Amino acid sequence: QVQLVESGGGLVQAGGSLRLSCAASGSIFSINAMGWYRQLPGKQRELVADITSSGITNYADSVKGRFTISRDNAKNTVYLQMNSLKPEDTAVYSCTGVFNRGARYWGQGTQVTVSS
Repeated sequence: QVQLVESGGGLVQAGGSLRLSCAASGSIFSINAMGWYRQLPGKQRELVADITSSGITNYADSVKGRFTISRDNAKNTVYLQMNSLKPEDTAVYSCTGVFNRGARYWGQGTQVTVSS
């Protein structure tokens, strides 16, 4: 089993910044892609950004230029630096990763609230 624990969510004013972290632990032999999804109120979960084991990144159009995903392979941790936050970024952000033989795991999620 693999556990993902997120941290760094909270309340911030529009234009502010937050940094999310997600640490993976447990029976980890290999980690492929890791990423962040979010679920806005009343909407389906959507991809925010992901990053491959070699560092190739992918972003949703709505966050390009504002959010940066990175990972520390030695710490089995992925980060999401969120700048210039907007009220429409308010959502529950969940970390995910593909581990070992292709099994996907999810974190519990962390609330990000951006006030106008």
